Formats: sequence, structure tokens, C-alpha cells
Amino acid sequence: MIVINQHNNITQIFQNSSCKNIISNQPKLKPDTDYELNWLTYEQAIIYDKRTNCDYYGSLIRSKQLFIFTFCSFNDYNSGIIKKFMFFLSFALHYTINALFFDESNLHQIYEDEGKFNMAYQTPKIIFSAIISTFILRLILQFLVLTDKDIVTVKNQPTQKLAINMKEQKLKYMKVKFTFFFILNFILLGLFWYYLTCFNAVYKNTQIYLIENTFISFGFSLFYPFIINIFPTIIRMCSIHSSNKNQAYCYKISQIVQII
Repeated sequence: MIVINQHNNITQIFQNSSCKNIISNQPKLKPDTDYELNWLTYEQAIIYDKRTNCDYYGSLIRSKQLFIFTFCSFNDYNSGIIKKFMFFLSFALHYTINALFFDESNLHQIYEDEGKFNMAYQTPKIIFSAIISTFILRLILQFLVLTDKDIVTVKNQPTQKLAINMKEQKLKYMKVKFTFFFILNFILLGLFWYYLTCFNAVYKNTQIYLIENTFISFGFSLFYPFIINIFPTIIRMCSIHSSNKNQAYCYKISQIVQII
């Protein structure tokens, strides 16, 4: 039932006011979402991208910061329900990856610290856990969740006939993606639940440390987009507003950096 609802949800996205233009005979449509504006060619950006530095930075935060992407990002072509599933899967993944980093040396360090939380010792494990969790989530997002690219492909078809044919293909493709996502989601959550139940039953005295590591790791993954996205913002806006002959290359670099 969830998959069917998501299929209907995506169908409605295709048919909303922005996508009604898909089946018109207009050869070119003005970009109207963050995704479209962020992936314009340099020549197109000069014409259409009139955003300020803060506007562009905000668009990156809306697409890269998981909490904002899930609950506060409405200017995209992604399913709101699936984004919420991803958010809760993200926390469960952080929880499990942090548990995997708890070994005998970690337990011994807790004993030596007399039960006190040793931030200096735990920080490398927390950072590695956040990096691994974020990488896995990015893969799931890219291949099973995000639908911006698919809908924009339909939107940019030059004729009504091509747009309708492409729309049917993309709807079938999205239905398969969402089905696989929900299957994978339930399998992962089941495995996480089993492992964490066993871990907490065996290592009862480490539960509070695991929870602390998890919240710090999860918080780090939510915070770092605010820092990392400063760099593509600077590069992109300098390239668009600069008179340097190499600005097109700088613009392309900014698009590469914004993937991180």
C-alpha cells in the first residue's frame, strides 16, 4: 500500500502546476526548482540564475542537510513520505554503525576512565561512524530516493509526444525504485534491531556511551553541510560574477564540489 501511495504521489507531482508545462509544445522551460538551477550549464546560469550567494547556499542546505531536506524543503520533486523514512533510517544507521565501533579496546578505555565520557578517545570513532553512515545514506538517496532528475528529464522534452512517452517510462522506473527502497528499508531496520538488541543485552553497561556517541555522530552529520557548502557557494558565485576567461571552468568545479 505504501508503494502504491508513493506511485500516486509521484503521479500528482507530474501533474502539478509546474509539470503541466511538460506536455506543452514549448521547446524550453524556465527552471523553477533548486535542482534545476544548481545544474544549469554555465551559459544557462548566466541567463536564468539571478540568485544571491545566500539563495544559492540555502538551496544547497535544503538538498544536503537531512533534517531540512526532510521537513523544510518543498521546492523539489521528491516524495515527502520517503524523505521521512530516510530520516529515521539515518538515525538507525548511525546507531548501528556506532555500535560496530565498540570493541574490547573501547570497553577497556571506559573502565580506565572510570565510567567518564572520554571525548578525545571517542571523537575519531564518532567521526568515522558519521562519514560511513553519510556515505551509505548518500548512495541510497542517489539511487533509490531522489526523483528530481527523472522529472526534470520529462519536463525538458522538446515535444508533447516525447514528454508523454518519457513520463510513462519514468513512472515505471520510480515505482520499481520505491518498491526496492521499502524492501531494503525494512530489511535494514530488521537487521539493525536484531544486532542492537543483542549488543545492548550483552554490553549493558555501555548503552549510555553508545547513545551519546550516536547523538554526537548524528549531530555532526547534520551540522557539517553548513560548513562544507560554503566552498561551492564561493566558487560558483565568483565564477558567475567574474570577468575572468576561466570562469566557465570554475563554475564546473563548483558543480563538482556541490556533490560532496
